Amino acid sequence: MAQGARRTIGQVVAVVVLAGAVTAFLSVAAVRHGFFDLKVYYGALNFWVHDGGEIYDFLKAGTQYGFTYPPFAALVMLPMAYLPWPAASIVSVIATVVTSAVVFWWLVEPIARRAGWTRWFALAVALCLAAAFEPMRETVNFGQVNMLLLFLVAVDLLRLLPTRSRWAGVGIGLATAIKLTPGIFIVYLLVTGRWRAAFTAMGAATAATLLAGALFPDASREFWTEAIWNTDRVGELAFVSNQSLRGMVARLDPVHPSTLAWLGLVLAALAVWAWRSRAAVSVGDEATGLALTGAAMCLVSPVTWVHHLVWLLPALILLVDNGMAAPARSRRRRLPMAAALVGYAFLVSRIVWAWEKDFTGVGGFLGSNTYVWISLALLLALPIRRGATPTGGGSADRGGPSGSTVEAGGVAQLAEPDRVAPAGQRHRIGGLLPVR
Repeated sequence: MAQGARRTIGQVVAVVVLAGAVTAFLSVAAVRHGFFDLKVYYGALNFWVHDGGEIYDFLKAGTQYGFTYPPFAALVMLPMAYLPWPAASIVSVIATVVTSAVVFWWLVEPIARRAGWTRWFALAVALCLAAAFEPMRETVNFGQVNMLLLFLVAVDLLRLLPTRSRWAGVGIGLATAIKLTPGIFIVYLLVTGRWRAAFTAMGAATAATLLAGALFPDASREFWTEAIWNTDRVGELAFVSNQSLRGMVARLDPVHPSTLAWLGLVLAALAVWAWRSRAAVSVGDEATGLALTGAAMCLVSPVTWVHHLVWLLPALILLVDNGMAAPARSRRRRLPMAAALVGYAFLVSRIVWAWEKDFTGVGGFLGSNTYVWISLALLLALPIRRGATPTGGGSADRGGPSGSTVEAGGVAQLAEPDRVAPAGQRHRIGGLLPVR
């Protein structure tokens, strides 16, 4: 049997075994939420379209939860009101899987090349590992839109900005019009000096919002004057699922959380984020800029439910990428790989839920905020590729110092001799751990 055929068979077997292990894990560990959030969207849209009610007046029966997104999100989701419920849930899952696969393809492709793996194998392993990742499985089980928003932002930062496309910023603008929190990426563009992309993003967000206002004036008026300020519709700030700095502060004193302490922590986090983002972009490392901004968004948003932490996936993948770029058996390889493994293991474990009912005491404070610590660690310590080409904002593909290059994905690459596996190892199946 030819060596290539043996490698393909080995990779297929490895993926099947991994998929089986993940399936067994999910059958035990995954919590079924029955598309709870999707049912809220579906019910609100049907109440609005078919029952003649206002979309922001809808509350799911027996709960305080209603439609919390801007009117443009309602416009994007409007076709859901004309679908039967089973079709709506299937579309939600397919959309999450497809957008996740595209983003992972962009991020793991450099890892596959360095390890000498076929790209389909690297992608399949990444998707299997992502299926076990608590924020990802919560996104699917709740029927959330997180990966669709990450995809829109990644289109801009990993594809359009590095090629100086005049459309760069549109994805960020649309994501911001759908849900306000991705607006931090507009600030990212401003902080890093990409003025044209920033104004394009602001223009896209404004145009989308005005379109929704023209089509749905009553809903728009209610959202921007009332619904946006009604935090009771979102949930309790101290709830353990809120893994933001605001949630951390609220768990210290759920009755009277300190707004001053929270604002101080937010300002400190934003200062670190701005400094590190500028450093990443100055060497053309757009993927790290994406990852740092995702971590910062999770920290500074008043509410970051566990499913929102899919924004940490780029950082974990880039830890592996940085490790694979370092010499074998070196400390520069071991540390990023170990950090990726530890972060992934905690974010698979559901560990914070051990303190769902009682997060008092030192142990409760440390344990109930485990995912906050991971976000902080990624913001502070995610490596930046110093070997990429300085761009001053939005690089095209071109060579950098010491033979390095910056590819369309904005990920700094090693020179070709360093990123091709040795001849004797080029067709070996890589271990599963490095792709976490």
